[in-house]
Amino acid sequence: MSKELLKQKILQAQSEGDIAALYVLEHEVHDCFEEEMLHAYYANILDLALERLSDALSTPRKMDFDEVQDVATIRALYEYAIEHYSAQKFHDASALFEVLSGIANSSAFSKAMLQHVKAIEQNLSLDDFLETVADVDATQENGTFYISHFQKVL
Repeated sequence: MSKELLKQKILQAQSEGDIAALYVLEHEVHDCFEEEMLHAYYANILDLALERLSDALSTPRKMDFDEVQDVATIRALYEYAIEHYSAQKFHDASALFEVLSGIANSSAFSKAMLQHVKAIEQNLSLDDFLETVADVDATQENGTFYISHFQKVL
């Protein structure tokens, strides 16, 4: 795909608030754009996700794991929480994981987010969490975008 066509698709997805379409284009974006543009791309995904989160929180609706846009929104927010965790912004990461645990209609996802919260409460760094608590291999086999399997329950 040409760079111009890719830009058009990105702009269309952005104007439609289509986070899922932006994730579909992610690989091509990495191939075509420099670091600065990548940051802007992910910042836009996050802005859209935060807007959708705000909308969801203002209604009595949970985000549905059967709805593509809801899953894309949850993924963006999870990645944002992981960024905070990686940067050792434990309070912010924990708060985001707690919100995520309550906003989704998936009990498996909610339980996984609470494991993240408990790891932070025990002052585990992200590296220690990945090494001693998370089961990264099982998570990869399961194909989830989030850490979904654990070596031990906290």
